[in-house]
Amino acid sequence: MTELIICTTCRTVSTPNDQRAAGEILFDAVQAAQAFGDQPEWENVQVRAMACLSGCSRSCTAAYQATGKHSYLFGDLTASDDVARQLLNCAVLHHQSVDGSLPRDKRPAALVPSMIARLPPVL
Repeated sequence: MTELIICTTCRTVSTPNDQRAAGEILFDAVQAAQAFGDQPEWENVQVRAMACLSGCSRSCTAAYQATGKHSYLFGDLTASDDVARQLLNCAVLHHQSVDGSLPRDKRPAALVPSMIARLPPVL
């Protein structure tokens, strides 16, 4: 199973601390899309919130990980329903890939320019 981790504390520099963080909004959108979407393959994705993924200068951030597969960190994401669906679709690609590779030409549009890191599987 692939785990999609969304940073819930991500916020742009211009977002005041008394307003909801964009990362929290994105996490809620991902959960809603998964719960109410019509994509059965999204069941292979475990969604988790995390207080900080240390991508503060590139908010919103999200990561993919699974045992024996490459892990990825993406940033500069928009908190929207469309990006939420794209994150879930990319998680399915990660799940279906033998080693977790996410080739640039296979990733959804929102994730093409936003990769921060790709880490190899744990040995």
